[in-house]
Amino acid sequence: MADLEKKAKDAFIDDHFELAVDLYTQAIALDPTNPDLFADRAQANIKLNKFTEAVADASKAIDLDASLAKAYLRKGIACMKVGKYQNAKAALEAGTSLVPGESKFTNLIKECDELIAEETAESKNHAADAQLNLVSRKDAVPEDTSSQAPMVIPSRPKYRHEFYQKPEEVVVSIFAKGIQASWVTVGFGEQTLSVGIEVPGEDGYHFQPRLFGKIKPDECKYNILPTKVEFRLAKAEPGLHWESLEYNKQTAVVKRIAVSSEIAQKPTYPSSKPKRVDWDKIEAQVKKEEKEEKLDGDAALNSFFRGIYQDADEDTRRAMKKSFVESNGTVLSTNWKEVGSKKVEGSPPDGMEMRKWEY
Repeated sequence: MADLEKKAKDAFIDDHFELAVDLYTQAIALDPTNPDLFADRAQANIKLNKFTEAVADASKAIDLDASLAKAYLRKGIACMKVGKYQNAKAALEAGTSLVPGESKFTNLIKECDELIAEETAESKNHAADAQLNLVSRKDAVPEDTSSQAPMVIPSRPKYRHEFYQKPEEVVVSIFAKGIQASWVTVGFGEQTLSVGIEVPGEDGYHFQPRLFGKIKPDECKYNILPTKVEFRLAKAEPGLHWESLEYNKQTAVVKRIAVSSEIAQKPTYPSSKPKRVDWDKIEAQVKKEEKEEKLDGDAALNSFFRGIYQDADEDTRRAMKKSFVESNGTVLSTNWKEVGSKKVEGSPPDGMEMRKWEY
């Protein structure tokens, strides 16, 4: 059973939700009293838009373990998806009592409150409209309509829709609350969108426009949200501006939005960040200048001896140091064998002024 549960979790992580549901079902058959299995299968069902099944799984998990916070969370989410906001709020409030301060619960409870308020306002508006119509009919003076042709009042669409677009896609929203996935049928054609919503006990809704432009059916997708069904239509010609959602001969001349496949080069601006200094390069340049510098007099002599010392081996350097120090600056020998075993005595030639050599 543990192996099945691990495989189910891996399948869920890899977005193989149907496989995850199947593996969780097999695991539940082996361990039907494990609340985690039901709660996790509920999560996979939510991903598959099977909200009724998700509610059932989460409720079963709560029956098995009333302290399992994730079961309340998933029941709340599934209830919101089917428009049962009061039930969702009750589940979320029970869950947040187990994990006080958890933002997932508090945010969803806030969303539930907003949806409940919106739903309540709509109900009041409908009731007010019905009352107003009743009063109007009572006050109206009957007319002789025997000789008049019957008036045909166009029916108002059941659901409102709107769209907006990007260079590469058109996004269409049909505002229908609490719609379950099993009630919706969707088809994408080369230049058509076909939508059917069949709510049990209500008249069906059908929306099948000829679209303004062509689309890529294989790349189109839709998503069922708590308050609407959203469709993302991939344009066959990215950059083609749709003047309207539906095809119309009067708007056949279209505009194109410039879309480049290359990434635009960003402008550069002066930076206040200090530039990195290459000290090695500067040092090499200084050494080069020092080496090439033309010196005169003592400076030239001093530079000459410094050059000998820098290029010499260890014995030569020892000989130069020892002879110079012991002779008080009057002798400079490079032969260590000659000066290494004895003290160097020095006396400058008559009339010669000895100067200190710096190494």
